[in-house]
Amino acid sequence: MKFEEFLKRVRGLPVIETEILFAGINNPASIKVQLSRWCKNGKLIKLKNNIYLLSENFRKVDIYEPHIAAVLKKPSYISLEKAFEYHGLIPEAVPVYTCVTTKRPGEIITPVGRFNYRHIKTGLFWGYDSIAVNKQTAFIAGPEKALLDFFYLNGLQITGDYLDEMRLQNFHKIGLGKLIEFAQKFENSGVLKAARLIKQYVTEHKKEEKRL
Repeated sequence: MKFEEFLKRVRGLPVIETEILFAGINNPASIKVQLSRWCKNGKLIKLKNNIYLLSENFRKVDIYEPHIAAVLKKPSYISLEKAFEYHGLIPEAVPVYTCVTTKRPGEIITPVGRFNYRHIKTGLFWGYDSIAVNKQTAFIAGPEKALLDFFYLNGLQITGDYLDEMRLQNFHKIGLGKLIEFAQKFENSGVLKAARLIKQYVTEHKKEEKRL
């Protein structure tokens, strides 16, 4: 296959999943050789096996990194610190896309970003929303689930001082009733304790904000 023909097939795609694109092709080995050649001459960017991006010169669609996070490992959703940034719960930008998955954990480092996947059991894979940007779908935990995932997966002993160190902000975005409801679904005493302390902390800081 010539690159021009390949380009006609994929130019409108933000992320190229070759396993799907070339399903049923008689000689997939020859396609893999061409893909490797196109990567070497800078026409393609390899993210992982069977997943590529067109180089910037050939792209018709701007890439959306949260969508790439969803494609690199399925199923997964963005959570923890990166979700805090997305919802404005912390003031700083987070360079790593931390995601939650029911599959094996691991890290994928690509030319367009670093993606870290944390394992969670299937019964806790919920509490995320579907977001679409330029027809690219991403999955991102809501503020409440992101906080609970953070303390559950890191096994941290939460204190008021620790919450101060997190520099939490925009407390109005955290639904306190939902936070407790979600924590109860974890069926984990440590997570429920964390949720109650977060609720107390947020309530106190909301009062301070009103006084100011």
